[in-house]
Amino acid sequence: MQTIKTPFYQLEIGGTEGFITYCGNGFASRVLEGPVFEVDGELLQPVFSGVELVSETKLNAGVTEYRFHATYAALPDMALTLIARVAGGSPIFKFKYLLCGNGSHKLTKVSGEALDYCAFSVPKCASLTEVRFSEFNELTHSFCMNEVPVEESFFENGFDVMGPLLAGTDGAESFLLAYEHGSQYPDAFIHYCFTPERKAILSAKKGNYTAGTVLGENPFETVWFDFGAVKGGTDELAAAFREFQLKYATLNLESRKPYIFYNTWNYQERNKWWNRKAYLADMDEKRMLEEIDAAHKMGIEVFVVDTGWYEKTGDWIVNRERFADGMKAVKAKLDSYGMKLGLWIGPTLAAVTSEAYRKNPGCRIEWNGEAPEPKPIWETEESYGMCIVSPYWETLADTLISLAKELGVSYFKWDAIEQYGCNSPGHFHGNEGNTPEERADSYAFQVGVYMSKIVDKVCAACPEVIVDFDITEGRRSVGLGFLTAGKYFLINNGPYFANYNLPCEDDWTNIFVAPGAPRTWICRTPLTFDKWIPSVLFLTHYLPDDPQNSQDLNLASLVLGQNGIWGDLPAISEEGKGRFDEVLSKYKEVREDITAEAAIKSGMTGSGFECYEKLSSKTGKGVICAFSTVKDTFRYITRKKTDRVFWASVPVTVTPLANGTSLIEITFEKPGAAMVFFGASK
Repeated sequence: MQTIKTPFYQLEIGGTEGFITYCGNGFASRVLEGPVFEVDGELLQPVFSGVELVSETKLNAGVTEYRFHATYAALPDMALTLIARVAGGSPIFKFKYLLCGNGSHKLTKVSGEALDYCAFSVPKCASLTEVRFSEFNELTHSFCMNEVPVEESFFENGFDVMGPLLAGTDGAESFLLAYEHGSQYPDAFIHYCFTPERKAILSAKKGNYTAGTVLGENPFETVWFDFGAVKGGTDELAAAFREFQLKYATLNLESRKPYIFYNTWNYQERNKWWNRKAYLADMDEKRMLEEIDAAHKMGIEVFVVDTGWYEKTGDWIVNRERFADGMKAVKAKLDSYGMKLGLWIGPTLAAVTSEAYRKNPGCRIEWNGEAPEPKPIWETEESYGMCIVSPYWETLADTLISLAKELGVSYFKWDAIEQYGCNSPGHFHGNEGNTPEERADSYAFQVGVYMSKIVDKVCAACPEVIVDFDITEGRRSVGLGFLTAGKYFLINNGPYFANYNLPCEDDWTNIFVAPGAPRTWICRTPLTFDKWIPSVLFLTHYLPDDPQNSQDLNLASLVLGQNGIWGDLPAISEEGKGRFDEVLSKYKEVREDITAEAAIKSGMTGSGFECYEKLSSKTGKGVICAFSTVKDTFRYITRKKTDRVFWASVPVTVTPLANGTSLIEITFEKPGAAMVFFGASK
């Protein structure tokens, strides 16, 4: 048996009770049974003749990676490698498995997709909660978080749930198991199965592997899993997992920083539907420089040029007709203001005449032997759909690395990556020996895995790069998987007229595109994620348009962590630009404190009074954001202690209380929003 010790727990690997034993300091041990694979038609049980530590590597962010090698007792020519990443500052650790062989054994599916990743016993005194991160709510046209109790009848009747996170508690101690993969609920690829013996088994459901996979020089590799325990209830557990996601779940830590982002797309939409021009009518150097000047005045830090900047997809070379110097002037202007450059990318697209397609003609997306016809992409050349679960993934990664190094790009917005769509037998998701359905499921399972693989390669070469995956529509790989590498772009314009069975009065089919309160109601609703996953990982864009009342509604929403802005920046009044800069400068003084804390919410979204508290338990710094739909006086006592220095966006009365908290009183003369930044300079 091998042992890892941390300030929070001790891991025992290869013990007699289970393959991994998690021993918390001062509370109950948790035992995880090892994985069960079907090899050559037989179930290979996790019984080993020996376990040894083969490597220990220091990674960034205080994370250490351990690799353990275990030889199977029944098949001495087969071995299991456990990779565990342990952070000394967190009670949560992550792990995955590699199944290795000498080429004479294969994964099979005689009894269906037979793969149990791990199992554990659930004490009778413990209650379980399924935490879903991928429910697509048509009310908001957005993915949302949902917590669902696991009933006792689930054990009695062999029920299953999708997760990806399963949390257990007896009130005094709490624990969790999660898998890092993604799909839209209820389309499960991995699920938790319950047994009458009160066991929870984390199992493959579909697409996790293809029958006939040879276990040779290239091992079979699982996704990552997360496990941990804390003293206290699920709130304490969620706080620990949230901190884990912020600090330790990825090595690409630039994605966790609370920058202020601007994206050009909303103006491009306005040009199309309000100004009756082309999407790309003003996609040129003159307009971009004008927007950059306005963005600088507003305090924006990352300037993202959306679709149309390129000559052709796949190659992603700057369009010289729109940017004669290859975007050098744009980059120079951004550099002069200390701003970062971001670009829109369609990772699964390659123009018909592109060099990327010429080098990878066999990597086109295919369905039942037919490749879809090429289509124009946002008023640019016709493009083929490309499969990233194929050799094309490296072409894409290398292209992004070149853009980062040669053009100075530090942010990529990835768009339009659908989870389903390819069942070609010539890629990395099955061959002629597998059915088209199996190949399709394997593609859907692996597309998120390869997305993370691409980002990791890019960030290994260029650590300053952030990759953001657009999940503004359904049927995309959403969950904990992509968060191992990057972050999410959560909401575009929200629901369409069709979502609400409303007739569309013009060609712009989204409802919530105008300034004011309604759009902010939609965008704030998914802040429920913030309990388990920091809101900074769900970029959402708010509108900066005048008047000040609308600006304050959008700013008070933005500073809760979603941190995105888009609109017609040059059209904003100088006073309006100054208002944004004033508020965002206060936000920047305390944004690390805000990012570190989950939101405490009072009131319903869009109700009379709605309040969010994000104050640091350590410093008392942070923000209180209050929203009102009525004319009345709002009174609120903070849950946490506050710094005694504050700045408020409107006149407020703040009364320090004896226990260190504060009473806040705000009189709303009309519906609106107010922000109180504790710890920000006056």
